Amino acid sequence: MGPPPAVAAVRLAVRRALADAPAVDVGAPVLVACSGGADSLALLAATVFEARDRPWQVVGVTVDHGLQEGSQAQAARVVEQMAELGVAETVGIRVRVDGEGSGPEAAAREARYAVLDQVAERFAAAAVLLGHTLDDQAETVLMGLARGSGGRSIAGMRRGFGRYLRPLLDLRRSDTEAACAAQGLEFWRDPHNTDPRFLRARVRHDVLPVLERELGPGVAETLARTADSLRTDMEALDEIAASALADPDALAVAVLAAQPAAVRRRVLRLAALRAGALDAELFSGHVLALDALVTGWHGQKWIDLPGHVRGLRRQDAVVFERTD
Repeated sequence: MGPPPAVAAVRLAVRRALADAPAVDVGAPVLVACSGGADSLALLAATVFEARDRPWQVVGVTVDHGLQEGSQAQAARVVEQMAELGVAETVGIRVRVDGEGSGPEAAAREARYAVLDQVAERFAAAAVLLGHTLDDQAETVLMGLARGSGGRSIAGMRRGFGRYLRPLLDLRRSDTEAACAAQGLEFWRDPHNTDPRFLRARVRHDVLPVLERELGPGVAETLARTADSLRTDMEALDEIAASALADPDALAVAVLAAQPAAVRRRVLRLAALRAGALDAELFSGHVLALDALVTGWHGQKWIDLPGHVRGLRRQDAVVFERTD
């Protein structure tokens, strides 16, 4: 008799995701970011299971952002759970989150990825697995629509970037909860996920249920499919922009003006990122303002960008400067 369907589905998702990570085959460790919630706990259990007859080891990593009362005790509990599941090594790290300017959610995300990058380097990891599900993807798409952030936000979360992989983007949150229940894993329910102060919590508990009720079931799946479809187009345009930016004259106003708007704006965005602008905070409005240096020039001085960078027009070219 095989495992319960939800458990099998999570294991299959992990197996498929890691099949495309070549370094895994030669024994490089796999890191799993685990908060103790249903998604990441089910992901960790599946990854440990898949590692049984394979040359790689699993390292469980939990990050305590210190944003909630009792977070240290919760992090300690997650370390215990990771050890109980049979990971080769556990890592628990507490970080300081400074939410000034970007807000606590963005600051926590930035701190978390910085820590995961450091741990991955330390272990020379082949991959870092993240527990985002189809529900998270649908919420991300709706948040992008609400903010008017353009196609990049509506395209949602990537299935993989660098060493990071999101194996569970085709599974529902109910699947991970069922997988935990079937394996006797007690998962943590983050109070922030039900706190109406946070946009994602409102989308999860108020907006999506209304859409499901009024438009019929399957809205989350439809939003996730939309993200997948749009991301394919976005990635193709990004590749064209990256190729264009390889030209040393790419930021000359005459060269930029000759590009289609979709490519030109991507060239400007990529150039801003390379100059040090913060990816998570570089929004459509910033890029449109940079684009106006090319298409709507009337002597404007500069465009301040997140990350202590400014873009300006100088001698018929767009240039970027540090401001710190």
